[in-house]
Amino acid sequence: MTASATQPTRRAGRRRSRATFTSVLGELLLTAGVIVLLFVAWQTWVGDIIISAQSNSEGQAISKQWAEAPAPEPPPAVEAEDGGIRYEPPVLEHPDDGQKFAQMLVPRFGSDYNVAIAGGTSRPTTLDNGWLGVYDQSAMPGQVGNFSVAGHRTTWGFPLNRMDKLRLNDAIVVETPEGWFTYRFRNLEYVTPDAVDVLLDVPQMPDVATGERYLTLTACSPLYSLAERIIGYAVFEGFQPRVEGAPESLTPVDDVAAPSW
Repeated sequence: MTASATQPTRRAGRRRSRATFTSVLGELLLTAGVIVLLFVAWQTWVGDIIISAQSNSEGQAISKQWAEAPAPEPPPAVEAEDGGIRYEPPVLEHPDDGQKFAQMLVPRFGSDYNVAIAGGTSRPTTLDNGWLGVYDQSAMPGQVGNFSVAGHRTTWGFPLNRMDKLRLNDAIVVETPEGWFTYRFRNLEYVTPDAVDVLLDVPQMPDVATGERYLTLTACSPLYSLAERIIGYAVFEGFQPRVEGAPESLTPVDDVAAPSW
């Protein structure tokens, strides 16, 4: 027997290394990080889409309910300057915090856009429900002064996500059981968070009375930031009572604005 035959045969290949505590912990942390990122993506995009769709669906149901109910008596009609007839807008009571009283419809945001408007601008009571909130000092729709509302631009259904896509003369319609208040978009402005004068009866013009009826939309800007506020201004066009049917201002637009991400 030769010497080489008496030596034990070595196993081919390398010995498999044992998993250490550090390596296992690293893999667990990596997996946890991926899960967190997936959750953030869900909360930021997919969750918002679901909340938005649910909010619009609920709004459409409310509009249908109002349409099927007996129409209230229309307000007094007066002759307009163009020889037609216009209606004096009904006077609405200011809602309590979290009390829904109207729906906002914006054809530029799509024919399915139908978002609740409620009293107050606190997050837990109003805004985080995916609703638009009316400021405490705000005038009401159709009244002389400034009907001013706030809403999320990201998260919680992002009802004002597409504010920056509005175009001159786009219709912004407030629907109530009494009928429809139509405003026409004028312009956008970016201000600092402390610029509360945009909520004045005549925006940014204290101690001035014009007798005009404005709508002011407010939201955070840029997206996913609280650094500034994006402000949208609109002017009142008219009120159409429910007995007259939906106004022409609700006619769908060809170029619907896509959400911003």
